[in-house]
Amino acid sequence: MRFVITGELNRNRLLQTIVVLYALYVVLLWITNALLYFDRMGLTPSSVIAHYLGAEESYREPRSYAGLLEVSHFHLFAMGMLLLVLTHLVLFIPLANRTKAWLIALPFLSGLLDEGSGWLVRFVSPHFAWLKIAGFLSLQTSLAALVSLSLWSVFRGTSDGYRSGEE
Repeated sequence: MRFVITGELNRNRLLQTIVVLYALYVVLLWITNALLYFDRMGLTPSSVIAHYLGAEESYREPRSYAGLLEVSHFHLFAMGMLLLVLTHLVLFIPLANRTKAWLIALPFLSGLLDEGSGWLVRFVSPHFAWLKIAGFLSLQTSLAALVSLSLWSVFRGTSDGYRSGEE
Protein backbone atom coordinates (compact mmCIF):
# COMPACT_ATOMS: atom_id res chain seq x y z
CA MET A 1 0.00 0.00 0.00
CA ARG A 2 2.89 2.33 0.75
CA PHE A 3 3.93 2.18 -2.91
CA VAL A 4 0.59 3.48 -4.08
CA ILE A 5 0.24 6.22 -1.47
CA THR A 6 3.76 7.54 -2.01
CA GLY A 7 3.48 7.35 -5.79
CA GLU A 8 6.18 4.72 -6.11
CA LEU A 9 3.82 2.44 -8.05
CA ASN A 10 4.02 4.76 -11.02
CA ARG A 11 7.79 5.12 -10.78
CA ASN A 12 8.64 1.51 -9.95
CA ARG A 13 8.58 -0.61 -13.08
CA LEU A 14 8.85 -3.84 -11.08
CA LEU A 15 5.66 -3.07 -9.16
CA GLN A 16 3.90 -2.18 -12.39
CA THR A 17 5.15 -5.44 -13.90
CA ILE A 18 3.68 -7.39 -10.99
CA VAL A 19 0.27 -5.79 -11.48
CA VAL A 20 0.37 -6.34 -15.24
CA LEU A 21 1.44 -9.99 -14.92
CA TYR A 22 -1.21 -10.59 -12.27
CA ALA A 23 -3.77 -9.06 -14.61
CA LEU A 24 -2.58 -11.42 -17.35
CA TYR A 25 -3.18 -14.41 -15.06
CA VAL A 26 -6.64 -13.12 -14.23
CA VAL A 27 -7.42 -12.66 -17.93
CA LEU A 28 -6.39 -16.27 -18.54
CA LEU A 29 -8.58 -17.33 -15.61
CA TRP A 30 -11.43 -15.28 -17.08
CA ILE A 31 -11.06 -17.03 -20.45
CA THR A 32 -10.85 -20.53 -18.97
CA ASN A 33 -13.81 -19.77 -16.70
CA ALA A 34 -15.91 -18.90 -19.75
CA LEU A 35 -14.66 -21.93 -21.68
CA LEU A 36 -15.51 -24.26 -18.79
CA TYR A 37 -18.93 -22.71 -18.35
CA PHE A 38 -19.84 -22.97 -22.03
CA ASP A 39 -18.43 -26.48 -22.26
CA ARG A 40 -20.96 -27.60 -19.64
CA MET A 41 -23.93 -25.29 -20.25
CA GLY A 42 -25.07 -22.19 -22.07
CA LEU A 43 -27.02 -19.04 -21.43
CA THR A 44 -30.36 -20.84 -21.44
CA PRO A 45 -32.13 -22.11 -18.33
CA SER A 46 -32.62 -25.52 -19.94
CA SER A 47 -28.87 -26.01 -20.33
CA VAL A 48 -28.27 -25.03 -16.70
CA ILE A 49 -31.01 -27.36 -15.53
CA ALA A 50 -29.57 -30.23 -17.59
CA HIS A 51 -26.15 -29.62 -16.08
CA TYR A 52 -27.33 -29.68 -12.46
CA LEU A 53 -30.32 -32.04 -12.63
CA GLY A 54 -29.02 -34.34 -15.35
CA ALA A 55 -30.51 -35.21 -18.71
CA GLU A 56 -31.51 -38.69 -19.77
CA GLU A 57 -31.27 -37.95 -23.49
CA SER A 58 -27.56 -37.07 -23.16
CA TYR A 59 -26.87 -39.59 -20.37
CA ARG A 60 -25.93 -36.87 -17.91
CA GLU A 61 -26.17 -37.69 -14.25
CA PRO A 62 -27.41 -35.06 -11.78
CA ARG A 63 -24.69 -33.24 -9.87
CA SER A 64 -24.14 -34.95 -6.54
CA TYR A 65 -24.09 -33.30 -3.15
CA ALA A 66 -20.45 -34.37 -2.66
CA GLY A 67 -19.49 -33.11 -6.12
CA LEU A 68 -21.04 -29.68 -5.53
CA LEU A 69 -19.51 -29.52 -2.07
CA GLU A 70 -16.02 -30.28 -3.40
CA VAL A 71 -16.30 -27.64 -6.14
CA SER A 72 -17.71 -25.05 -3.72
CA HIS A 73 -15.00 -25.75 -1.16
CA PHE A 74 -12.25 -24.89 -3.64
CA HIS A 75 -14.12 -22.09 -5.42
CA LEU A 76 -15.05 -20.20 -2.26
CA PHE A 77 -11.43 -20.09 -1.13
CA ALA A 78 -9.91 -19.37 -4.55
CA MET A 79 -12.48 -16.76 -5.54
CA GLY A 80 -12.17 -15.10 -2.15
CA MET A 81 -8.42 -14.74 -2.60
CA LEU A 82 -8.73 -13.58 -6.21
CA LEU A 83 -11.32 -10.97 -5.31
CA LEU A 84 -9.37 -9.86 -2.25
CA VAL A 85 -6.41 -8.96 -4.45
CA LEU A 86 -8.41 -7.45 -7.31
CA THR A 87 -10.68 -5.37 -5.11
CA HIS A 88 -7.70 -4.22 -3.04
CA LEU A 89 -6.33 -2.63 -6.20
CA VAL A 90 -9.61 -0.70 -6.57
CA LEU A 91 -8.76 1.26 -3.43
CA PHE A 92 -6.01 3.03 -5.34
CA ILE A 93 -7.94 3.94 -8.46
CA PRO A 94 -8.95 7.62 -8.63
CA LEU A 95 -12.70 7.16 -8.34
CA ALA A 96 -15.34 8.32 -5.88
CA ASN A 97 -15.65 6.19 -2.76
CA ARG A 98 -19.23 5.28 -3.67
CA THR A 99 -18.03 3.91 -7.01
CA LYS A 100 -15.23 2.04 -5.29
CA ALA A 101 -17.70 0.52 -2.84
CA TRP A 102 -19.79 -0.81 -5.72
CA LEU A 103 -16.69 -2.11 -7.52
CA ILE A 104 -15.73 -3.97 -4.35
CA ALA A 105 -19.16 -5.31 -3.35
CA LEU A 106 -20.46 -6.42 -6.76
CA PRO A 107 -17.73 -8.97 -7.55
CA PHE A 108 -18.09 -10.63 -4.15
CA LEU A 109 -21.87 -10.75 -4.47
CA SER A 110 -21.58 -12.02 -8.05
CA GLY A 111 -19.22 -14.76 -6.96
CA LEU A 112 -21.59 -15.88 -4.21
CA LEU A 113 -24.52 -15.76 -6.63
CA ASP A 114 -22.61 -17.78 -9.22
CA GLU A 115 -21.58 -20.42 -6.68
CA GLY A 116 -24.79 -20.57 -4.69
CA SER A 117 -27.22 -20.64 -7.59
CA GLY A 118 -26.01 -24.07 -8.71
CA TRP A 119 -26.97 -25.41 -5.30
CA LEU A 120 -30.37 -23.76 -5.60
CA VAL A 121 -31.00 -25.29 -9.04
CA ARG A 122 -29.97 -28.74 -7.86
CA PHE A 123 -31.64 -28.90 -4.46
CA VAL A 124 -34.40 -26.25 -4.39
CA SER A 125 -35.93 -25.54 -7.79
CA PRO A 126 -34.92 -25.49 -11.47
CA HIS A 127 -36.42 -21.99 -11.61
CA PHE A 128 -33.15 -20.72 -10.11
CA ALA A 129 -31.37 -21.47 -13.41
CA TRP A 130 -31.74 -17.80 -14.37
CA LEU A 131 -29.78 -16.89 -11.24
CA LYS A 132 -26.90 -19.12 -12.36
CA ILE A 133 -26.79 -17.35 -15.71
CA ALA A 134 -26.99 -13.93 -14.04
CA GLY A 135 -24.29 -14.91 -11.54
CA PHE A 136 -21.94 -16.11 -14.27
CA LEU A 137 -22.44 -13.02 -16.43
CA SER A 138 -22.13 -10.58 -13.52
CA LEU A 139 -19.00 -12.31 -12.22
CA GLN A 140 -17.36 -12.28 -15.63
CA THR A 141 -18.29 -8.63 -16.13
CA SER A 142 -17.00 -7.72 -12.65
CA LEU A 143 -13.68 -9.47 -13.23
CA ALA A 144 -13.25 -7.78 -16.61
CA ALA A 145 -13.99 -4.38 -15.09
CA LEU A 146 -11.58 -4.89 -12.19
CA VAL A 147 -8.75 -6.02 -14.46
CA SER A 148 -9.37 -3.20 -16.93
CA LEU A 149 -9.46 -0.55 -14.21
CA SER A 150 -6.33 -1.94 -12.56
CA LEU A 151 -4.41 -1.83 -15.82
CA TRP A 152 -5.73 1.63 -16.59
CA SER A 153 -4.57 2.80 -13.18
CA VAL A 154 -1.07 1.39 -13.70
CA PHE A 155 -0.63 3.01 -17.10
CA ARG A 156 -2.24 6.40 -16.45
CA GLY A 157 0.84 7.70 -14.67
CA THR A 158 -0.39 9.53 -11.56
CA SER A 159 -0.58 8.45 -7.94
CA ASP A 160 -3.58 10.35 -6.63
CA GLY A 161 -5.91 7.35 -6.59
CA TYR A 162 -5.73 6.70 -2.89
CA ARG A 163 -6.43 10.29 -1.93
CA SER A 164 -8.79 11.38 -4.70
CA GLY A 165 -11.69 9.13 -3.76
CA GLU A 166 -12.89 11.36 -0.95
CA GLU A 167 -16.64 11.65 -0.85
